[in-house]
Amino acid sequence: MAKSDFLITDIEGYTTEISRLVSMMNYARQTTLWAIEGLTTQQLDFILDEKANTIGTLLMHITGTEFYFQKHSFEKRELTPEEDAEWHASTVMGKEGWDKYKGYSLEYYLNEMKTMRDKTLDKLKTVNDEWLYEEFPFWNNQPVNNYFLWFHVFEDEINHRGQINLIKKRIPK
Repeated sequence: MAKSDFLITDIEGYTTEISRLVSMMNYARQTTLWAIEGLTTQQLDFILDEKANTIGTLLMHITGTEFYFQKHSFEKRELTPEEDAEWHASTVMGKEGWDKYKGYSLEYYLNEMKTMRDKTLDKLKTVNDEWLYEEFPFWNNQPVNNYFLWFHVFEDEINHRGQINLIKKRIPK
């Protein structure tokens, strides 16, 4: 990471506020990538206990959350039944997630995460700072804005990175 990657500042191609958001998203993602660097498929599939998630499932949850919020914020719609079926296991996680996201290499997860993030970054170039503050009803019909949705994307990633770090420490050597 370059020294500039630790700055929350303007980024070419984005408006001022969106640059700040992207700066934070980039840092959160980089720290997740550091946390999973070098993990094997066996480590990604490790199940700590019957109530825990695998690291692979958590990575797909991070990716699925980003997909979900792309649809809500940029397209202003719910998932289609097909999209919901494809991403459901990443949302509910647990055994359903273990079963769906098992046997994949780290490269698979890195590619899924990068592909999704690239789409987000491209879409963020098409909106302005006012878009961040657009309000609409969301969870339990509570008012939210696009800024909150995208804050939640990286806040949720940070939360799950903590789980990833805990799981890594518990993987038998």
